[in-house]
Amino acid sequence: MSHVLKVRSCPRLTSVSSRDPAYAVYVASPEGDTGKSTIALGILHRLTATVAKVGVFRPITRLGEDSDYILELLLGHTTAGLDYDDCVGVGYEQLHDDPDGALAEIVDRYHQVADQCDAVLIVGSDYTDVAAPSELSTNARIAANLGAPVVLAVKAKDRSPADVAHIVDICLDEIAAQHAHTAAVVANRCDPAQLTAVLDALKGFDPKCYALPEEPLLVAASVAELQEAVEGTLISGDPALLSREAMDLMVAGMTAERVLERLSEGVAVIAAGDRSDVVLALASAHAAEGFPSLSCIILNGGLELHPSIAALVSGLGLRLPIIATRFRTFETASRVASARGRVTATSIRKIDTAIALMEAHVDIADMLDQLAIPIPQVVTPQMFTYKLLEWARSDRKHIVLPEGDDDRILTAAGRLLHRGVAELTILGEESQIRARAAELGIDLSDAAVLDPQTSDLCDKFAEQYAEMRKHKGVTVEQAREIIHDVSYFGTMLVHNDMVDGMVSGARHTTAHTVRPAFEIIRTLPDVSTVSSIFLMCLADRVLAYGDCAIVPDPTAEQLADIAISSARTAASFDIEPRVAMLSYSTGTSGSGADVEKVREATELVIQREPDLLVDGPIQYDAAVDASVAKSKMPDSKVAGRATVLIFPDLNTGNNTYKAVQRSAGAIAIGPVLQGLKKPVNDLSRGALVEDIVNTVAITAIQAQTL
Repeated sequence: MSHVLKVRSCPRLTSVSSRDPAYAVYVASPEGDTGKSTIALGILHRLTATVAKVGVFRPITRLGEDSDYILELLLGHTTAGLDYDDCVGVGYEQLHDDPDGALAEIVDRYHQVADQCDAVLIVGSDYTDVAAPSELSTNARIAANLGAPVVLAVKAKDRSPADVAHIVDICLDEIAAQHAHTAAVVANRCDPAQLTAVLDALKGFDPKCYALPEEPLLVAASVAELQEAVEGTLISGDPALLSREAMDLMVAGMTAERVLERLSEGVAVIAAGDRSDVVLALASAHAAEGFPSLSCIILNGGLELHPSIAALVSGLGLRLPIIATRFRTFETASRVASARGRVTATSIRKIDTAIALMEAHVDIADMLDQLAIPIPQVVTPQMFTYKLLEWARSDRKHIVLPEGDDDRILTAAGRLLHRGVAELTILGEESQIRARAAELGIDLSDAAVLDPQTSDLCDKFAEQYAEMRKHKGVTVEQAREIIHDVSYFGTMLVHNDMVDGMVSGARHTTAHTVRPAFEIIRTLPDVSTVSSIFLMCLADRVLAYGDCAIVPDPTAEQLADIAISSARTAASFDIEPRVAMLSYSTGTSGSGADVEKVREATELVIQREPDLLVDGPIQYDAAVDASVAKSKMPDSKVAGRATVLIFPDLNTGNNTYKAVQRSAGAIAIGPVLQGLKKPVNDLSRGALVEDIVNTVAITAIQAQTL
């Protein structure tokens, strides 16, 4: 099909609000199953990295019934702090009964949201009802009244490139007819083999057009969704694995041998409860190395497992979910096949996949530039962590994760690999790590796995370590035992330049993580003290706190070392270093041994780094509050503007960072170790997956600069 270039210029309408509206983007589609969630997530992810307060709004939803899963999903990624009820407009029934009144309420409720935001992502309706002869026209009319440009999402699945272009052509006319402006078009769920052809077919249109390939994971139902579809009961297995996606479906109506031949990764298998041979074969295959990892077994027909088979399966200690349903084979298969996979707030793997897909195929930054969204002066936690991942991706480094027996590490590893943040080596028994990752639905195919107990590198590392520590009486035989420890083995990988850095501590103490680094990596030539900082992400800026984790009671010389290292580390993360040497008094107002230590350390910093902005002794309020600084230290270039805060001892630093973290809602990233020749970083044993991802990114960035 050929089509004529059509340039549509529908000016953005002036908002009815009395204030300048927040910048807005309206994601709309002409039909269901276009994958608006994927597109919305990608745009929202970039918005939160661009402006400080980002909200989301759903003009039309079902009120008073089940919650809107798309709104719940997106709210978890916003930064404006709005509640669910704040972010909905009207229900379908109200729109039916009084279209004009409903539109007025939508506009009013939207501006209540916009008044609290710098940018708002608006997500159109989902074709769960028909609110007008064309639901797209209704959404376009709403977009025009909200002054929001439209990102049009169209479905390319099972359509030719010419068909996609024809649909886009019709939709653009429909949007223009409602006086709305289309900022971009995204053709989603394209056959990967036709991606280029779809883009070629859309070249003639005025708004920029993008194409996303079909990603099976995003439309795959989770085991929990399959269980709901068949009204099933979990009779065995780990409930945590119900969130895993079922990537295929098989009805095991054949012999056990034939079933085994047809298994695939992530398959959900339907089998009759009295087919003991098949059930036993499936359970054994799932547990066996070399066979695919199943997502679940669904026992149909209301038939219970034979007690002996049930005991045998239980004895295998499988985490594999086994679900029982009363429905017969045909009904069970029909319900499973029609189960709809959704991207929900708990679909971590789908969320990561959606964001990565948008980053790979849509120039979101260019899209937002066209909307003239300004670059703010503040730096929010979301902006900072986004920049961390971007910096790490710009020059990928290789990081070792010694704790491969921790699900959080495996989950973080999958996310890091999927987002292209770093290359990874994971330590542990390979078959166990890969089997557990498969159970969790995590793809670790791009990660290397080494076992410190059996690796060919052990002898080499033992000889090297014995040579390093011979002055302490360490023999090669002793070194062979020591080197089997994951922290020592991982540190030796760093020492030998086989990896660029190490992140550990999810299961081990700080001492267990950093002691090998002290012994093997050692310090930079001009630094004698290994210390740490926390990157404290406040609502509008990022500060560096040091030292809050390593040196209990530093001397003046050590305090100077900590200040200089902290300033360098802060600068490597694009934080302009203005160093405040903290004490309980400011300037010359106080005296005593503790104050004199800080005063001496300040002088040492000035002598060693004369170009570094540093001041002290100074109290915390004078360091960060301009009004206090004006009265206490009016001539200081640091007071009131400090970005690097150096605490006089570990007791003060550790308690302060935790107080700020808990009371002010700050995100604390760290501790980031500094002063070592190569980066090794420690995790809290309570670390979340997001903490691990950020720490790996920080370690990779350090490796870029060391």
